[in-house]
Amino acid sequence: MALKLWDSLEWLRRLKRQATALALPVILLAALAPAAAHDDGDDRDDDDAYAIGLWGDLPYSPAQATTGVPNLIADMNAHRLKFTVHDGDLKAGSNSACDEALYQQSLGYLNALRAPAMFTPGDNDWTDCDRASNGGYNSRERLDRERQLFFSTPFSFGRRPMRQEVQTATRCLGVNGPVACVENRRWTVGGVTYATLNVPGSCNNLCDTAPDPAEFAARNAANIVWLHETFLTAQQHNSAAVMLISQADPGWDLSDPTRAPLRDPKTLVETDRQPDGYVDYLKALRDDVIAFRKPVAYVHGDSHYFRVDQPFLDSTGKRLENFTRVETFGDNQGNGNNDVRWVMVTVDRRSRDVFSYQAVNVPANRTAVPAP
Repeated sequence: MALKLWDSLEWLRRLKRQATALALPVILLAALAPAAAHDDGDDRDDDDAYAIGLWGDLPYSPAQATTGVPNLIADMNAHRLKFTVHDGDLKAGSNSACDEALYQQSLGYLNALRAPAMFTPGDNDWTDCDRASNGGYNSRERLDRERQLFFSTPFSFGRRPMRQEVQTATRCLGVNGPVACVENRRWTVGGVTYATLNVPGSCNNLCDTAPDPAEFAARNAANIVWLHETFLTAQQHNSAAVMLISQADPGWDLSDPTRAPLRDPKTLVETDRQPDGYVDYLKALRDDVIAFRKPVAYVHGDSHYFRVDQPFLDSTGKRLENFTRVETFGDNQGNGNNDVRWVMVTVDRRSRDVFSYQAVNVPANRTAVPAP
């Protein structure tokens, strides 16, 4: 009886050794297998610092389209970036068609980027498409087309798309009625929460050729919901910071009237008696920034002037120390590839301010002072 028991135990030991030997190649193959084509965009990578690339308001001319932007993309691809974001305006505001060729060209740019690539719409690629010189399109129809073409999946662009959260509630308005605001996206990487919001120039669709108050009201309310949810998500994830990306320069104070609307920095009310498509949104943003307490970066384009500053005040006139505005480079037809550049942001959740910023010159695009 004892001998039979010993034989049984020895048989079990051999079976275990064989199973372990067979399992090892499977484990090794799994470890050596190539990574999935998609990046899940969650917060489980590590605590190491990383870099991201920001750009927008490009291209604005044939030279920028055929030379400047390809040079910029090649330069971003030469850096190790976690992801990139284009903050809106795929073309010049006038005398350039909002046609299918524009959108296909832009898709090509975004998918040529090696890192995951994000995009948020700008006024030049939908709101202002109703201008006769842009083709006289219905702006809602153009935004519907962008939603269909750029935002039909929960993934970003780029050679390694990243999964994102999407605002799927039917809060916005399209040509045929309520639609989901699928262009509004959110993702968390390395302990920082990011979000895009469809906040374009031209008074946020309240002025210019064919204002659309109904479309504005629906989308503005949706943006405010997405804003609040983004800060709630950041709190739930214990994120070290938040970065928001939209297209419009809404105006923050009484300075620089050539580039943005004039606005009382305490009340946030626009002072130039023009239609104000941003005041309620800015009030909501201010409340969320103050409540969050941690660093908040707000990225936009629209004014075509690179700057990093702190223009946001509270209702008593005190500067919000945890808020930084970042405006990306942008250019018009007059300067060729002179300002076809990008902004690199180093993100380190362990640092006090989390974000640091660097203007990146693209050597192949230097025209005033060519690269040596």
